Amino acid sequence: MFSIGLDYGSDSARAVIVDTKNGQVVGTAVAAYPRWAEGKYCEPTAQQFRQHPQDYIDVLIETVSNALKQAPAGAAEQICGIGIDTTGSTPVAVTEDGTPLGLTPAFTENPNALFVLWKDHTAHAESDRINELAHNGTYTDYTAYSGGIHSPEWFWAKAAHILNTDSAVREATFSFVEHCDWLPAVLCGNTNPLTIKLSRCTSGHKALWHSDWDGAPSDAFLTDVCPHLAGMRNRMSQETHTSDTPAGTLCETWAQQLGLPIGIPVCVGMLDAHMGAVGASAQAGSWCKVIGTSTCDMVVAEGQPDIIPGICGQVDGSIIPDAVGLEAGQAAFGDIFAWFQTLLSWGCSDRERQSALLGKLSQAAEKLPIGAHGVAAVDWFNGRRSPDVDPSARGALSGLQLGSDAPAVFRALVESAAFGSRAIQERFAAHGVHSNRIIALGGIAQKSPFIMQILADVLRCQIAVSDSDQTCALGAAMFAAVASKQQDNLQAAQEQMGAGIAANYYPQEENSQQYDVLYQHYCR
Repeated sequence: MFSIGLDYGSDSARAVIVDTKNGQVVGTAVAAYPRWAEGKYCEPTAQQFRQHPQDYIDVLIETVSNALKQAPAGAAEQICGIGIDTTGSTPVAVTEDGTPLGLTPAFTENPNALFVLWKDHTAHAESDRINELAHNGTYTDYTAYSGGIHSPEWFWAKAAHILNTDSAVREATFSFVEHCDWLPAVLCGNTNPLTIKLSRCTSGHKALWHSDWDGAPSDAFLTDVCPHLAGMRNRMSQETHTSDTPAGTLCETWAQQLGLPIGIPVCVGMLDAHMGAVGASAQAGSWCKVIGTSTCDMVVAEGQPDIIPGICGQVDGSIIPDAVGLEAGQAAFGDIFAWFQTLLSWGCSDRERQSALLGKLSQAAEKLPIGAHGVAAVDWFNGRRSPDVDPSARGALSGLQLGSDAPAVFRALVESAAFGSRAIQERFAAHGVHSNRIIALGGIAQKSPFIMQILADVLRCQIAVSDSDQTCALGAAMFAAVASKQQDNLQAAQEQMGAGIAANYYPQEENSQQYDVLYQHYCR
């Protein structure tokens, strides 16, 4: 039997078809979001990033169809379940039947009616209001389990911003739904916001959900945040589920469109980085680090940890069922290097030359001494996510002179990104959460030994790189195997279907000592 893992990232989606007994990938396909690739609905200078729901549907059909073409003959009939992960918080305004407004004729070209991508930072004022009310003593501190701060990247700030910004969208909106909740609901044929099964992972980390206050924050609190949110709490479910739970079963319409069996289980969704930790076989005590355009640091806590300020939440069952998942991360990592590449390539239309630039920079930067002749950087080019969210924070370069060249600046940017990771490590450690080994996944972990060695040296920690280049989708396929009873539980699925380790990086003491000094300079 086979399961399907669907992984919806920032720029593209992928589908993998996996043997539920041994984890062998028998089919895989990737597709870019067509409208997103054209740059539609986004204003980067205003930090506005929106994605069209039709993009998600188009790539769903394309990736599943193409993955099935690679699979053995008859594999479609042996698909036993579907698991899904997406970016988040990536919410959308929906009608009473759960249709995203962007799929209705009146709003199909309105950015405010589309999915608000995780890295959209337009909701600064709304997040400030949430944090003010949570901390002034009037209400329960609903941010307590979310690091003490509600980011403009997160659900309620984004919902309030859309309602505050666009009266036409406001009048047409019944509720808001996360991408990772909407997509399973679509496949199950039930998008009713009142009855769809919500992700424990996304609700807990991004929407202030917690059992201590019976779900979402109170209606009085949300109304005080934004009068247009009045009653919104009652227009969505308050029950959440871990991803080993079926959201429902594949409906006849989508079974026919995808060529799959009717009635197979479709799992409750999960955030993509958390699903990557599952795919990397994270267990209690594991620290997993997804390293791509941004980073997401996830720890599966042993027991009940202290409340840790300044991180992105601690949620029971958000990674492994029946264990507390801790999340932190950096708002930009690979995006910083992509920015530098674009900066240096300004006016150059030669795509091949552009794509080769980072490789050449890495080769040259690797030969430079640690600290790159005094050039230093701060990595907050897209604000700071952890520790202590501050979307207004900005990146910096210092120590520049006329002799500073591109490789020196690039090395400084890499070192600063590693120092940002160390700041997260130290926040965890200050509250009793330690790990001497990191499991890394994502494009940079797979492709850049130069960056990974610097990370190991800066963090003074072994880093093991997952041997799967589709770890998030693999995790989704594991959950599908559990939901369809092909595996007894998630631990068994991880043991039987895990991909193993591709490479290990170990800290070099001489380098670590030098980075200890530079890290103090970074902190100042």
